[in-house]
Amino acid sequence: MHLRFAAIGLFLLASCSSLPLPPGLPGDPGAPEIDVLLLGEQHDAPGHQELHQRVVQTLAARGRLAALALEMTAQGASTAGLLPDAPEAAVQTALHWDDSGWPWRSYGPAVMAAVAAGVPVLGANLPRAQWRTAMDDGKLETFLSGPALEAQQQAIRLGHCNLLPEAQIGPMTRMQIARDRTMAQTLEQAVTPGKTVVLLAGAGHVDETLGVPLHLAAELRVRSVTLTPEPQAKDYCAQLQRQMKP
Repeated sequence: MHLRFAAIGLFLLASCSSLPLPPGLPGDPGAPEIDVLLLGEQHDAPGHQELHQRVVQTLAARGRLAALALEMTAQGASTAGLLPDAPEAAVQTALHWDDSGWPWRSYGPAVMAAVAAGVPVLGANLPRAQWRTAMDDGKLETFLSGPALEAQQQAIRLGHCNLLPEAQIGPMTRMQIARDRTMAQTLEQAVTPGKTVVLLAGAGHVDETLGVPLHLAAELRVRSVTLTPEPQAKDYCAQLQRQMKP
């Protein structure tokens, strides 16, 4: 059975201030040991990515960081062969960052903090070559209970601003489940006694009722932290609507 330590909805400080570190990190006085720490972010919230860097630096300085895993890159990518003083270009190459589509300025500081500490950074997401297979694999739906599957389907609808054709909801849901299972597999492979593996991912992926936590081994001590949303930088629904126009 999982031992879970919830920290849902950290309070935002003023825009000129940093978010507080999650309380009870490994190494804090009286804090429980954690095998896997899931940080669920809003992707366009700079304060969330700044917090990532500080969590990585804090755990690394305490000798508690086993690995840093990323939703942003595919499983199989790794910095494990690089030296701590590796330049950013080498790190990006090792992580196949140019293929990821994610902004390096947002995630580079956390990544480089891990590399500088001699901690491996791992791609954790489902490789693109496996997307179609996942979308067609009805067995993936059996990994969620009926209510959880319906909730995940609804999350897909809302996450795409209710603009997706209904025929695409099932395949997109199956791919989401496959992505969560791949991230969980990556984390399990990186678990190290006495240390913590950290995952940086979108908030939906760290949801304890729908996401990665459901697919982790029951004996692992897992903590899922969902960061409070910030005002969105732009109207993504309007942008998606424009993209979907014929």
